[in-house]
Amino acid sequence: MILTFILFVLGFPALLGGAHLLVRGSGSVALKLGMSELAVGLTVVAFGTSAPELIIAVLSALRGSADLAVANVVGSNTANLLLILGVAAVIRPLAMHRTLRWREIPFVLLSVLVLSVVANDRLLGGGASPVLSRGDGLVLLGYFAIYMYYVFSVARKKDEAVVESVETVALPVAILMIVGGAAGLAAGGQWIVNGARAIARSVGMSEAMVGLTVISIGTSLPELATSAVAAKKGNTDLAVGNVVGSNVLNVLWILGLTAGITPIDFNVMLNVDIWILAGVTVIFFLFTFTGGSHKIDRLEGAALLLLYGLYLTFIVVRG
Repeated sequence: MILTFILFVLGFPALLGGAHLLVRGSGSVALKLGMSELAVGLTVVAFGTSAPELIIAVLSALRGSADLAVANVVGSNTANLLLILGVAAVIRPLAMHRTLRWREIPFVLLSVLVLSVVANDRLLGGGASPVLSRGDGLVLLGYFAIYMYYVFSVARKKDEAVVESVETVALPVAILMIVGGAAGLAAGGQWIVNGARAIARSVGMSEAMVGLTVISIGTSLPELATSAVAAKKGNTDLAVGNVVGSNVLNVLWILGLTAGITPIDFNVMLNVDIWILAGVTVIFFLFTFTGGSHKIDRLEGAALLLLYGLYLTFIVVRG
């Protein structure tokens, strides 16, 4: 048990480090093959930074830990909106442009509502226990394709420099990064999933609780670091866009692909957490209109952090 716990802890740096190496290596190869920085930023970087959540979701679903797969995504998205944006706003008020308020944030809410419907479609139709089927996965991936089309359309109208990209390295180094990154993702993902299941069994916690707290916070650390640094440097667009894009990818891409690989049994108790996520998204949207400045100011950032503390307390009390 001690070794399992140690590997569980080591799994997070292995997973996150693996994702970083994979992004650096594959991004460098893509640039050398002639892809534009814009395309690399919107594909390689975007998917690479979501790799930790994807690995956790797929491995959990394949090993029968469906609660862990769904809870990690829902918990990560809640942490993104409350913890990460809360920290970023406390560092520096976050300006909300019109496009973000009226297009990106509604798309985040839409992704949550679509997940709620497809996860409960059997119950809504009077069928058996709910499940995210392969058909549901295709529905989520269909919405994801629409979102990516929108992202590319908007990005082409802006300076490519605003899209996060990667620095090139020598080809042999890039290949080593790709191999090492893939190995880190595979090992870290297995250590975390195995450790989470063992911890849940040994201390009487549900796998959903572990996924909503420890794992979701751990896999959200890259977004936390990115948004905090961006806010400190005054790049609030990146701080907010990083979270918004991550939330959409987590639901539509990660759960869509995972369900496409293997159906995921859905625990109806997680409906409460999905509705909370939807409510948090609405609160975030409303905060962009308070004060007449279209900003998430420091006070509102503190309020988001308080809400996250209350949410964690609710999870612990619920068990």
